Amino acid sequence: MSADLENTLYLELKGGRVTIALKPDLAPKHVARIKELARLHFYDGLKFHRVIEGFMAQTGCPKGTGTGGSGQNLKAEFNDAPHLRGTCSMARAQHPDSADSQFFICFDDASFLDGQYTVWGQVTEGMEFVDGIKRGSQRDNGAVSDPDKIVSLRVAADV
Repeated sequence: MSADLENTLYLELKGGRVTIALKPDLAPKHVARIKELARLHFYDGLKFHRVIEGFMAQTGCPKGTGTGGSGQNLKAEFNDAPHLRGTCSMARAQHPDSADSQFFICFDDASFLDGQYTVWGQVTEGMEFVDGIKRGSQRDNGAVSDPDKIVSLRVAADV
């Protein structure tokens, strides 16, 4: 079975390529928005500003601080998909409909997030490159000094 290139992302990191299978069946509006932002090259050069060992790596903030976004909040599409190693899910503020452009990739099982965040994708190849993302400080809630960055994020059909 060949990959659906329109629903596959290539996340280029300093170590190599991460392939992400999108899940439009679970979160159609979030998948559409991430693809739209990827096609605008929005994510290129953005920092992994919050990275917590054994938990996740978060990116997608144009300010590099976790306080910014693309300016378009999305209505939550919470689903039954579990937060497992390689799960891609939307970051948000306290309000359920506050997700914008920030997302995270789980390093390990994070089932305590299940049903509270919108899962939109799953890493299928290159998780070792996600594992190589520079970790942040535990005492600073994962804030990273001199963080790693996204080289590029592209829809596979466009590559």
